[in-house]
Amino acid sequence: PGSVSAAFQEYLQHLGLQDFPCGLGSWNKSRLNGLRSPRAEAAGLEEAVPPGEESPEALLELLRDQRSPWALPRGCSRQHRLLREVAALAPELLRGSRVFQAVKSLRILDKGVEEVDEGLLRFQQLEELILSANHISRVTSAHLPRTLKVLELCCNAVDDLQDLCARPPPELQHLGLGHNRLCGPSQEKHLTVDFWPNLVSLDLSFNSLTDLLELVSQLSTLKNLRILVLQGNPLALIPTYRGFLVDSLPKLSILDDIHIRPEERQQFHGLARQPELIRSGARVVVSIGEMKGLPNPRAFQQLEVGSEGPVITYSYCVTYEF
Repeated sequence: PGSVSAAFQEYLQHLGLQDFPCGLGSWNKSRLNGLRSPRAEAAGLEEAVPPGEESPEALLELLRDQRSPWALPRGCSRQHRLLREVAALAPELLRGSRVFQAVKSLRILDKGVEEVDEGLLRFQQLEELILSANHISRVTSAHLPRTLKVLELCCNAVDDLQDLCARPPPELQHLGLGHNRLCGPSQEKHLTVDFWPNLVSLDLSFNSLTDLLELVSQLSTLKNLRILVLQGNPLALIPTYRGFLVDSLPKLSILDDIHIRPEERQQFHGLARQPELIRSGARVVVSIGEMKGLPNPRAFQQLEVGSEGPVITYSYCVTYEF
């Protein structure tokens, strides 16, 4: 599927919400039609299940027992199981467009999704959207539900944040952009409180960000930011990288998955006021210890002085890829 909406429809078919033991089949229509008498309900009595139908307990057992042919595979999310159980016990709640109101967390991983389409706006209660390991290069904020609190786009092809920041979800608390194609210095301007007033966690790991000073100046406006991941960017190679960030962002609790201890903060105190310590270059020293599979040059040093024997030379090129 090329869009999130298409992937979600495929996801619904996989769940089989309209098939036994879920859905509106003859196996549970008495509960849907409210055939249980008010008198029996008031007295707390259980009516006999009509022939051809299954009790709620029996339907749940078919869904939950791992030996059942209708059981979900191990490792499925809690939402997978919850939706199927609701579809069995109260299928009318998931009929038609109602299914979109029941989804608060949507995880579509490695499904070839390229487009975050406007169909997402049908999820009016959506709080968590996980779209990792797809082929998304652009995200239009107008297509994102305003209720979102978590947006995870790890391992995609996002190279620009302008469309995402046009009108982002105001309550977003986590933004995951690790393993994408963000390049500085043009992207730092989109990482301020003007766009993300409630951001607590930000993952920018393994991109191509290079301007540490500019990035820190923008991130310092995020007053609620507590978790930051920047490892894997070129700027993380700067010798004073961690210390400069720790001192520049005093409210930060975790940097690159490592807790910031009080003694560490004390150790780097004052480093933020010394930006001249941040170098824009790096040096790599490589030493070759041994090369195998090549002719031994000593064998050609046995010729006597003045000998007319042929002189053979070898040259080698060693290439390093970073």
